[in-house]
Amino acid sequence: MTAREPTRSGAPPLRRVHEVDTIRGFALAGILLANIGFFADPRLLATVGMGTTGPVDFAVQTLILSKFYVIFSFLFGYSFTLQTRSAESVGAGVTARTLRRCLGLLVIGLLHGLLLWPGEILTLYAALGLVLLALRRVRPRTAVITAIVLLVVVCACYALLALLVTCSPTPVTVMAAPSAEEGARVLAAFTGGPLDVLGVNLSQYLHTAPMVWFAQGPGALAMFLLGLAAGKSRLFERPGDWAHRAPAVQWIGFTVGLPTAVLYSVLIDHSGVAMLAATALNTLTSPLLAAAYVVTLLRLARRFPSVPAALTPAGRAAASNYLGQSVLACLVFSGYGLGLAGRIPPLGVVAIAVAMYAVLLALSAWWLREHRYGPVEHLLRRLTEGRRHR
Repeated sequence: MTAREPTRSGAPPLRRVHEVDTIRGFALAGILLANIGFFADPRLLATVGMGTTGPVDFAVQTLILSKFYVIFSFLFGYSFTLQTRSAESVGAGVTARTLRRCLGLLVIGLLHGLLLWPGEILTLYAALGLVLLALRRVRPRTAVITAIVLLVVVCACYALLALLVTCSPTPVTVMAAPSAEEGARVLAAFTGGPLDVLGVNLSQYLHTAPMVWFAQGPGALAMFLLGLAAGKSRLFERPGDWAHRAPAVQWIGFTVGLPTAVLYSVLIDHSGVAMLAATALNTLTSPLLAAAYVVTLLRLARRFPSVPAALTPAGRAAASNYLGQSVLACLVFSGYGLGLAGRIPPLGVVAIAVAMYAVLLALSAWWLREHRYGPVEHLLRRLTEGRRHR
């Protein structure tokens, strides 16, 4: 399931790891389901979407939120090892190429956040990519231990905050919802004209970006390191080495991760100690559930070739699809297009997400019939390598 890529040295030809592309394509579906609710109701960004109002929201909160960004972050670390190998195979400088790539991600992320989606993640990935560059020579075992320590420290910090809240003599609200007047103003502007949408995005980006960095930064770095360790160990290139452990990963991931995810969704509706305790627990168990998702996907992909055939093109053009999701969501929900925010019920929002995902899968397959890379990937590679790609 791998394809050769040319090299300009005497090193063995590198191979594209299509399993990584398949997982990326799958992760894009989760990212879309996680983000589209914020487009459908931009008022949720003020509270980072905390709380559930019905069975659909509960299902998304339980099964999707905080699970798929874990997968995406893991794949970033894995892909870093592939890019490093590619650079070394042609005698190029890893540091210079990584710096240019991170700069490209930073610029794209800023434009994405200001114009389309204030909750964008690319600027964080650009910054953490520099950390990964500095740590690229660590051994896989050291990377895994460091990642686990990071996750435990984050969990301990949330648990400590929960303990401090219990000691407060007055009730503590960790994250307050906006007033009805402020929410109405945001919704009206988001569904107004294009300049109104830009104004909303700018104001929300200024307060959302720090929250994203604080809430997701340490966890994302931990997953980067786990991906780095997996890439150095060629995890997806040697499936025979771990296939016998796949059922155990699924059993642990689903039996521990799913009940914890349900508990998290129940407790997230509360302010103060309950929410902080739930977040602490979710920090440790989300990677387990995400791992179960990935292993299940790979086992299905081996059994049903149509699964990777459908998902791999989107995974090969993941950055283009990530941005394409925001473009389509804005055209449907914001004043850039139809302005339907606040009018579609949750089940309808999920249906729209499914339709968007199907469109993007089809567009990815069509584009890659004639091109080696997606349009955004082409720009990033040209910037990274400093030469023109076909």
